[in-house]
Amino acid sequence: MTNLLQQIELEQVAKLSENKRIDNFRPGDTVRVNVRIIEGANERIQAFEGVCIGRKNRGLQSSFTVRKLSHGEGVERVFPLYSPRVESVENIRLGDVRRAKLYYLRGLTGKAARIKEKKDYRREA
Repeated sequence: MTNLLQQIELEQVAKLSENKRIDNFRPGDTVRVNVRIIEGANERIQAFEGVCIGRKNRGLQSSFTVRKLSHGEGVERVFPLYSPRVESVENIRLGDVRRAKLYYLRGLTGKAARIKEKKDYRREA
Protein backbone atom coordinates (compact mmCIF):
# COMPACT_ATOMS: atom_id res chain seq x y z
CA MET A 1 0.00 0.00 0.00
CA THR A 2 2.71 2.47 0.93
CA ASN A 3 4.64 1.65 -2.22
CA LEU A 4 1.59 2.59 -4.31
CA LEU A 5 1.21 5.86 -2.38
CA GLN A 6 4.88 6.68 -2.89
CA GLN A 7 4.57 6.00 -6.61
CA ILE A 8 1.53 8.29 -6.93
CA GLU A 9 3.33 10.99 -4.94
CA LEU A 10 6.41 10.76 -7.18
CA GLU A 11 4.21 11.12 -10.26
CA GLN A 12 2.57 14.24 -8.78
CA VAL A 13 5.96 15.75 -7.91
CA ALA A 14 7.20 15.14 -11.47
CA LYS A 15 4.01 16.63 -12.93
CA LEU A 16 4.15 19.77 -10.75
CA SER A 17 7.85 20.46 -11.35
CA GLU A 18 8.14 19.69 -15.08
CA ASN A 19 8.01 23.31 -16.36
CA LYS A 20 9.78 24.95 -13.40
CA ARG A 21 13.37 25.80 -12.69
CA ILE A 22 14.13 24.51 -9.20
CA ASP A 23 17.86 24.58 -8.50
CA ASN A 24 19.43 22.31 -5.94
CA PHE A 25 19.76 24.39 -2.76
CA ARG A 26 20.46 23.84 0.92
CA PRO A 27 20.08 25.86 4.12
CA GLY A 28 22.57 28.72 4.11
CA ASP A 29 22.29 29.32 0.37
CA THR A 30 21.02 32.63 -0.96
CA VAL A 31 18.06 31.92 -3.22
CA ARG A 32 15.72 33.96 -5.42
CA VAL A 33 12.15 32.68 -5.42
CA ASN A 34 9.90 33.94 -8.21
CA VAL A 35 6.29 33.82 -7.04
CA ARG A 36 3.13 34.40 -9.08
CA ILE A 37 0.99 37.11 -7.43
CA ILE A 38 -2.66 37.53 -8.41
CA GLU A 39 -4.27 40.88 -7.56
CA GLY A 40 -7.82 41.00 -8.88
CA ALA A 41 -7.60 40.51 -12.63
CA ASN A 42 -3.86 41.28 -12.76
CA GLU A 43 -1.17 38.65 -12.49
CA ARG A 44 2.55 39.30 -12.05
CA ILE A 45 5.76 37.62 -10.94
CA GLN A 46 7.44 38.88 -7.76
CA ALA A 47 10.96 37.92 -6.70
CA PHE A 48 11.81 37.23 -3.05
CA GLU A 49 15.55 36.94 -2.45
CA GLY A 50 17.10 35.90 0.84
CA VAL A 51 18.87 33.20 2.81
CA CYS A 52 17.28 29.76 3.06
CA ILE A 53 17.16 29.11 6.82
CA GLY A 54 15.38 25.76 6.75
CA ARG A 55 14.04 23.09 4.51
CA LYS A 56 11.49 20.33 5.06
CA ASN A 57 11.81 17.39 2.68
CA ARG A 58 8.45 15.63 2.86
CA GLY A 59 7.72 14.62 -0.71
CA LEU A 60 4.77 16.56 -2.07
CA GLN A 61 4.49 18.61 1.13
CA SER A 62 8.13 19.82 0.96
CA SER A 63 8.70 23.43 1.93
CA PHE A 64 11.49 25.86 2.68
CA THR A 65 11.86 29.09 4.64
CA VAL A 66 13.60 32.16 3.21
CA ARG A 67 14.69 35.12 5.36
CA LYS A 68 15.73 38.58 4.24
CA LEU A 69 16.15 42.02 5.76
CA SER A 70 13.80 44.63 4.38
CA HIS A 71 14.36 48.20 5.61
CA GLY A 72 16.09 46.89 8.74
CA GLU A 73 13.26 44.50 9.60
CA GLY A 74 13.59 40.74 9.24
CA VAL A 75 11.05 39.14 6.88
CA GLU A 76 10.55 35.39 6.58
CA ARG A 77 8.37 33.51 4.12
CA VAL A 78 7.62 29.82 3.94
CA PHE A 79 7.18 28.50 0.41
CA PRO A 80 5.73 25.11 -0.53
CA LEU A 81 8.29 23.71 -2.97
CA TYR A 82 5.79 22.22 -5.43
CA SER A 83 3.16 24.96 -5.24
CA PRO A 84 1.73 26.18 -8.56
CA ARG A 85 2.37 29.75 -7.33
CA VAL A 86 6.14 29.19 -7.15
CA GLU A 87 7.54 29.81 -10.64
CA SER A 88 11.22 29.14 -10.00
CA VAL A 89 13.85 28.82 -7.29
CA GLU A 90 17.29 30.06 -8.35
CA ASN A 91 20.42 29.48 -6.31
CA ILE A 92 22.35 32.76 -6.18
CA ARG A 93 25.13 31.98 -3.69
CA LEU A 94 26.30 28.83 -1.90
CA GLY A 95 26.54 29.19 1.87
CA ASP A 96 28.97 27.32 4.11
CA VAL A 97 27.05 26.38 7.27
CA ARG A 98 27.13 23.44 9.67
CA ARG A 99 23.50 23.32 10.72
CA ALA A 100 20.30 22.16 9.04
CA LYS A 101 18.11 24.89 10.57
CA LEU A 102 19.53 28.42 10.81
CA TYR A 103 17.00 29.85 13.25
CA TYR A 104 19.82 31.51 15.19
CA LEU A 105 19.99 34.14 12.41
CA ARG A 106 16.74 35.61 13.75
CA GLY A 107 18.59 37.14 16.69
CA LEU A 108 21.52 38.51 14.68
CA THR A 109 21.82 41.67 12.61
CA GLY A 110 24.47 43.30 10.46
CA LYS A 111 27.85 41.64 10.06
CA ALA A 112 27.05 38.99 12.66
CA ALA A 113 24.31 37.61 10.39
CA ARG A 114 26.67 37.02 7.47
CA ILE A 115 27.23 33.52 6.14
CA LYS A 116 30.53 32.41 4.63
CA GLU A 117 30.45 31.58 0.95
CA LYS A 118 31.32 28.01 0.03
CA LYS A 119 34.21 27.70 -2.37
CA ASP A 120 32.92 25.20 -4.91
CA TYR A 121 35.51 24.93 -7.64
CA ARG A 122 33.58 22.31 -9.60
CA ARG A 123 30.70 24.75 -10.11
CA GLU A 124 32.91 27.43 -11.72
CA ALA A 125 34.36 25.10 -14.36
